[in-house]
Amino acid sequence: MISTTVDFGRIIDSGVASERASRHTLFGISALLFAVSAATAIIWCTSMSRMGDMRMPGGWMMSMVWMRMPGQSWASGAASFLGMWAVMMIAMMLPSFMPMLWRYRQVVCGAGEARVDRLTVLVSVGYFFVWTLFGMAVYPLGIALAAMEMQQPEVARAVPFAAGAVVLMAGALQFTSWKAHHLVCCRDAPGRDELPPDAATAFRFGLGLGLHCSYCCAGFTAVLLAMGVMNLRAMALVAAAITVERLAPGGKRVVWAIGAALVGLGLFLTTRAAGLA
Repeated sequence: MISTTVDFGRIIDSGVASERASRHTLFGISALLFAVSAATAIIWCTSMSRMGDMRMPGGWMMSMVWMRMPGQSWASGAASFLGMWAVMMIAMMLPSFMPMLWRYRQVVCGAGEARVDRLTVLVSVGYFFVWTLFGMAVYPLGIALAAMEMQQPEVARAVPFAAGAVVLMAGALQFTSWKAHHLVCCRDAPGRDELPPDAATAFRFGLGLGLHCSYCCAGFTAVLLAMGVMNLRAMALVAAAITVERLAPGGKRVVWAIGAALVGLGLFLTTRAAGLA
């Protein structure tokens, strides 16, 4: 009886140690990936800013990200933007994505360590694939809008006011049930019966997480695009807001506090733009 108890205790201790090692490995690799992607995004944005932005009617500066470099084709310009976008999204979204990824590993932990690692990678690929598709949609729209702003001065003069309005609407979005629904989907852990440990399910789960996350972060993404996609300060603030509303205790109060801050910023930007017009 004593021997059985001791053996059972060793099994428990071994399982706890294995889970601890798995957690340390996952978060260690994620921390390294975050550091590399953040450093790459900073270098990329800094190099773009050194080229000098274009001053536009209305007193604002257009980022060079929406312009082709001399001798650059549209295809290479799009590929460059997508590479920058993917790196930026990894740096911004990884901190809030990691808790859900860890909970997924706990759900499928019975599949064996090596298989769980592969499934974790597939979930991550599905998740960031959605964000890459989002970037593919953003780029042609940004190019078209930039061309319109350069050709029509009256459109360019309206940009500061439009940017303030976008921030204001993003703040208002924080108070909607639509936002609350998708945020819950981003936070909730799946049940063990809902996710069989196979590759197709893992990839679909990552796609689903990415879709809910992109919907939930639609307002924040709009703010980033309005403030400047290569604006490091805007990137840091948006990433912090996304992480805080996902992980901080307080739930609805935190989401509403962020919404109130965005509404205030939007009112300030629109008022300033109206005064300069």
